[in-house]
Amino acid sequence: MKTKCGTLILPLLIALNCICKAQDSSPKPYADEHRPQVHFSPAQHWMNDPNGMVYYNHTYHLFFQYYPKDIVWGPMHWGHAESKDLVHWKQLPIALYPDSLGYIFSGSAVVDSNNTTGFGKNGKIPLVAIFTHHDPKGEKEGTDKFQNQSLAYSLDGGGTWTKYSGNPVLKNPGVRDFRDPKVMWYGPEKKWVMTLATQDHISFYSAPDLKNWKKESEFGIKAGAHGGVWECPDLFPLKMNGKTYWVLIVNLNPGGPNGGSATQYFVGSFDGNKFSPLDSSTRWLDYGPDEYAGITWSNTGNRKIFLGWMSNWQYANQVPTKAWRNAATIPRELSLKQSKGQILLVSKPVAELKNIKEKTIVLKQPVVNRSLDLSSKINELKSRYVLKLSFATLKDYSIRLSNTKGEELLIGYYPAKDEYYIDRTKAGKMDFQKNFSGRFTAPRLSAAKNSDLILVVDKSSVELFADGGLTTMTAIYFPTDDFNNLAVKTTGKLAINNISISGLRSIWK
Repeated sequence: MKTKCGTLILPLLIALNCICKAQDSSPKPYADEHRPQVHFSPAQHWMNDPNGMVYYNHTYHLFFQYYPKDIVWGPMHWGHAESKDLVHWKQLPIALYPDSLGYIFSGSAVVDSNNTTGFGKNGKIPLVAIFTHHDPKGEKEGTDKFQNQSLAYSLDGGGTWTKYSGNPVLKNPGVRDFRDPKVMWYGPEKKWVMTLATQDHISFYSAPDLKNWKKESEFGIKAGAHGGVWECPDLFPLKMNGKTYWVLIVNLNPGGPNGGSATQYFVGSFDGNKFSPLDSSTRWLDYGPDEYAGITWSNTGNRKIFLGWMSNWQYANQVPTKAWRNAATIPRELSLKQSKGQILLVSKPVAELKNIKEKTIVLKQPVVNRSLDLSSKINELKSRYVLKLSFATLKDYSIRLSNTKGEELLIGYYPAKDEYYIDRTKAGKMDFQKNFSGRFTAPRLSAAKNSDLILVVDKSSVELFADGGLTTMTAIYFPTDDFNNLAVKTTGKLAINNISISGLRSIWK
């Protein structure tokens, strides 16, 4: 009997082993081509705007526009991921599904500590999501009232969600683009304030309970950039030199500084009713082609942490990925700084990025004589590292990331126009969309003679933070092999205070 069983079992084991080997030969989650290793992306399928970002019970919740049936945009759900440190992410089951009122478009989430909604039961504090219901039938029929604001709540810290039976709580008055509510608690008047994108400007609403909203004011008809529809706004206070200012973030599509979608902002004051900017100038939070729909986490106290979608609507549906499509930027901490007579928003990678840093290599006072090859410092880092440079005196330079196939990404500073740039015209796959290739520029916003630069490099993206984060750029690219070569170049000689290179561990291992 043992012999007979063994005779039957052995072929079965061999067959199972062959099946396992066949399965192992397919790309593993988060190991497929171009997959970001230090940025959040869904394991599979389509992602766009970050939504409902809220910090609660030592956990950062990230919801996001998600289509779970394809890698192109479709009926929107709220995907869900969480993190303890803003770096390592765990994807959770879908939080909100489309229903009879429509798709689940962008919005925000808050901690209703005082139970103003009445959703809290048995001492449980409700998390409340405020989102846009987008009715595709109404849109197809030609009505202007197909976008309305609705609520859902969670009593288990964000694990499960219940939609409010009284949805929608803010009905559309007849505005075709009426969406993306970002809600905050305004303490001086004990009320919730909603910042809502309405066509190409902002409308402010208030409510004591997140349910009964009244209109307060409008802003932006004659301020900022108006190349496209305004989306995904955010309003929050920041202090500089002991004084409180209010920052209004407004995402715009199209009309960005380098084409397509981008994030602009205004600095001013807010009195609970009206936002008043210091001026009507257009300022960009990120000048690169691939940061959009960015907003901040709620319930983080005085710390304001920003996250954007790392793509552009010009080509987001066409980028050459297979199992998944699109990712989020590195979380960034925001602050204010005065420069060139303006109060500007500063962005820096969150300090928590140190949680995945490996050994740091430091080169003190290197001199670049036309070219300095740093390939030996990064060719084992698998295109995952943070590069920092500091200069006593800023001159022209370029940083070249390349591979043996002749593909390259150029990043640098061009003094004749006092601007930074990212050039991806030779950075790999380009044929999926005519607008993808390009050289993208950003003005230098610092007047200082000295300068510094931080680059966060991942498999298929770079994020630039120059002059303490005054100038920020984000760009994605799709090389056919890792950029394992690195060089700093200049037209003559360039003295650098120091260069540091820190490897980054994959957040998925």
